[in-house]
Amino acid sequence: MPADEVVLTPAGEPVDKRAVLLWEIAAFFIIMIGASALHFAFELSGFSEPFAVFASVNESTFEHLKLFFWPALIVALVEHAYIKDKVNNYWWGKSLALLATPIAIIISFYFYLGIALPLTGSGYLALDIGTGAFGVVVGNIVAYRVLTSPDRGRRRRNLGVAIIVVLALIMAVAAFFPPDFFLFENFFGYEFTGESGILPDYTPYLVFDGR
Repeated sequence: MPADEVVLTPAGEPVDKRAVLLWEIAAFFIIMIGASALHFAFELSGFSEPFAVFASVNESTFEHLKLFFWPALIVALVEHAYIKDKVNNYWWGKSLALLATPIAIIISFYFYLGIALPLTGSGYLALDIGTGAFGVVVGNIVAYRVLTSPDRGRRRRNLGVAIIVVLALIMAVAAFFPPDFFLFENFFGYEFTGESGILPDYTPYLVFDGR
């Protein structure tokens, strides 16, 4: 599609690319702040199991993906109320963004560890955070591209909603029923511990221990 071609919504109005861009930029910062807060929410709750639905319960890769998913979903719900009539393919675009973010995080995280661990024996917090930020940026770019593209129809919308519902269910229950797979295994200190899901003892992992 030529760069100067005007994309229209089903109502015949031009897609508001500026509004989408501003929302996706704002979403980046909201998601990053939300993910940072959720990282500690389980401990701050006194390890209350209902918080395990949306907060990380261990240091596995998957539990960190949850931290980005829930703020992104909340932003998507709020954003929908403001720009749903100004864009195309809203839920299709957001579902692809919610898929792209964890995929980008996983690939970039293990790519950098594949270099760092053999060389230094450790990872780096700044790079850990950087892989999360990279994943959010990738997701936001995907959302922008799809929301500002020609309308894909109702089937894509319905598929997008289904994908989001499935992702939400997986994120909500994985802490209670973790699969036997490395992405779900506690990765404390850049080493797999053999534990997954809600741990029996959090003493070695306390951050807010009253010191």
